[in-house]
Amino acid sequence: MAIQYFISDLHLQPDRPDLVAALYRFIDAHLQDADALYILGDFFDAWIGDDEDAPFYLDIAARLNRLSAQGVAIYFQHGNRDFLIGEQFAKSAGVTLLPEEYKTLVAGKPVLLMHGDSLCIDDTEYMAFRNQVRSTAWQQQVLSLPLEQRRAMAVQLRSQSSSMNAMKAEDIMDVNPEAVAQAMRKFNVSTMIHGHTHRPAVHEIELNDQRARRFVLGDWNTTGWFIRADASDLQLVEFDI
Repeated sequence: MAIQYFISDLHLQPDRPDLVAALYRFIDAHLQDADALYILGDFFDAWIGDDEDAPFYLDIAARLNRLSAQGVAIYFQHGNRDFLIGEQFAKSAGVTLLPEEYKTLVAGKPVLLMHGDSLCIDDTEYMAFRNQVRSTAWQQQVLSLPLEQRRAMAVQLRSQSSSMNAMKAEDIMDVNPEAVAQAMRKFNVSTMIHGHTHRPAVHEIELNDQRARRFVLGDWNTTGWFIRADASDLQLVEFDI
């Protein structure tokens, strides 16, 4: 039975070298027995295009590529911070890009993988922004801008996001229970794994009169989070950064 690991919301950025160090320790300490690693979005705090040439990002891509070359299959879902990652980065990092909703076998059972932001439908302001930036026209327009201009835009967008979130009620920024249920029914699963909300937990829910579970990965800040899945079950694990 395959051993799979899941991480999300590392928000890797040049001014947080501790997060990159934690990623490398995680790889060295935990992935030696791994068959697959799933990265469920917001791996980077921002991604401005696959022509990003800063050594910080190139080094991380090279480290993932070495892991892939060692036989660990790496899968990547886009988050709300790194949705511009494309095939050029995927090739350099040795990763396979996944759709935003992806059903796969985990611990021998079908599981739905998502970043999780599309489930936060009560945050109508964010959902409108999401629809805009996920459009092909918007992305083509942004990617046509000079690299330095996109870097400045990323800083501005992060600042705006922090300001807007500070004024929102906590429950608005969490997933909508009915959106969760609809997604799980759509893919006929009783287990979901996602990130985005930064609220790590294992939720026991009732779905179609049966027991179901929603695993939420935490973000990496002062602690890190991952899920390890083997033949027996899934385990949500916290560790110090």
